[in-house]
Amino acid sequence: MRRRDTALAVLVALLWGTNFVAIRTGLDSVPPLLFLAVRFVVVCVPAVFLVRRPALPWRDLALIGAFTSLGQFALLYLSLHLGMPPGLSSLVLQAQVLLTVVIAAVWLRERPSALQRAGVALGGAGLVTIAVGRGLAAPLLPLVVLVLAAVSWAVGNVLTRRAGALTGRGAGLGVTVWSGLVVPVPALALSLVFEGPTAIGAALGHVHWQAVASSAYTAYLSSLVGYGIWNTLLGRYPVAKVTPFAMLVPVFGMAAAAVVFGERPHALELVGGVVLLAGVAVAVIRRRAVPSAGPSSVLAVDVEPPARASSETADLVQLSPTTPGPR
Repeated sequence: MRRRDTALAVLVALLWGTNFVAIRTGLDSVPPLLFLAVRFVVVCVPAVFLVRRPALPWRDLALIGAFTSLGQFALLYLSLHLGMPPGLSSLVLQAQVLLTVVIAAVWLRERPSALQRAGVALGGAGLVTIAVGRGLAAPLLPLVVLVLAAVSWAVGNVLTRRAGALTGRGAGLGVTVWSGLVVPVPALALSLVFEGPTAIGAALGHVHWQAVASSAYTAYLSSLVGYGIWNTLLGRYPVAKVTPFAMLVPVFGMAAAAVVFGERPHALELVGGVVLLAGVAVAVIRRRAVPSAGPSSVLAVDVEPPARASSETADLVQLSPTTPGPR
């Protein structure tokens, strides 16, 4: 990659990593479900006039949005609201990569490679280690809710793959924007039911600058700018060159949380995080295939027969950025 594009990839990881801190800051003055509704109104309403609608049925867009955006973010925001540290959240959410492999294997009958199976096992061990470390210091409920957010995102990844939604340059941004239209109305309805009109009125009647800045950051910088750059890079380079930069997201997320909130994970949480990231790295490793016919070799996923099914699983993992999306 050119130096400029490398710098852009690092910038996206920085935007997505610090996004967790921005969300946590906004939750100090806005209830989580209301914050979610406001964010998607801000990001989707203007963007639909600028971004072409992907060639997908509305049903597919609605399902993708329900899991990738509504389910994932509602649970993520709730987890942070319940006390899950933002830095550790940026790390644990990487489990969605491994969960995508598992769900695709069960649902789409795609056969994961040996490396992917090893990555899932390693990542699972890391997640258990984090849970043990977290359980020694705080209630486990926020962590459980966050893992459910990762599950929702993984289901959304598989739905996206099944619908063929990522074909074509820039398609990812279109799917992100148009599927995000599913979010505001259900999120607002859930906010009315669970958070109540009083809390909503108080939040809207006394708007803090932190809430405005947080909404602007998550909507424009993290979502539109971040995902716009990411899809541009995916259009220029193979996914194997771009995707590894997403591994920097929890690095920036934990660093930002340490600076802003003084977050210091426990030793077991750090060990589990390293093991989890190692599992993610193993799951997305690609190696050069041995050419069977023809003079040129192509970068391919480490696969086992049947090759088609396994490579589809790996491509799905590679096209699933390890960040909170829409990013």
